[in-house]
Amino acid sequence: MLIIIEEITQSLERLSASLAALTDADAQAPSLLPGWTRGHAIAHLARSADAYVRLLTIARTGVDPASRADAAALARSVEEAAARPAGDLVADLHASFARLHQDVVSMPADSWDTLVTALAGWRHPAWYTLRRCWRELETHHVDLGLGYRTTDWPTSYVTWALDDTIAALSTRGFPVTRIDAPDLGRSWVLPSTGPTVTGPGHVLLGWLSGRLPNAPLTSDLPLPTPPSWPLPPSPGWS
Repeated sequence: MLIIIEEITQSLERLSASLAALTDADAQAPSLLPGWTRGHAIAHLARSADAYVRLLTIARTGVDPASRADAAALARSVEEAAARPAGDLVADLHASFARLHQDVVSMPADSWDTLVTALAGWRHPAWYTLRRCWRELETHHVDLGLGYRTTDWPTSYVTWALDDTIAALSTRGFPVTRIDAPDLGRSWVLPSTGPTVTGPGHVLLGWLSGRLPNAPLTSDLPLPTPPSWPLPPSPGWS
């Protein structure tokens, strides 16, 4: 658990460095996500951290601290926040992650295995919120289009995210037979018929996450289009 907390801390530090000189014009410029400005991406990260605080509170106390916002309500809150000045957006982000960090470090050890429910409806242990948070930070840092690229993703993140994503794809019949990442010394065999795909780990993850749709990968057959990402974890928890 401590390792993931440290990874999140370092991810947030890298993001904070990218946002240090953000201007109001920068915040309102388009991100790499269709239809979203950088302000939308920053506001989304802040609200995601708030959602993780809520899930950890439920795991710790057994009580929901507030009425659960649906996807439409969360989208409205991001939309409203996205137009705020850059300084306000960044301050909101830091405040949300400070609250999350306080909850994480004060979480009783026996609460981490408590099952909580993501907004999308799938359940996972409270500890998986830390993995989700790590993924949000690394992915949306790239989406901001401020110079942070898939090549900047830590190897530790790429390895975990590939393991997690490919396990989920394996249960969904994704038509790939094998995925090889020579730079990581890793291979994954999927129970489907399809191409064998080879490339650097960060490029493979960029492809599977929709961040590098035209990824320079080697394949013996045409590449399939990955499903919307991220996917519920597999094998999943009930």
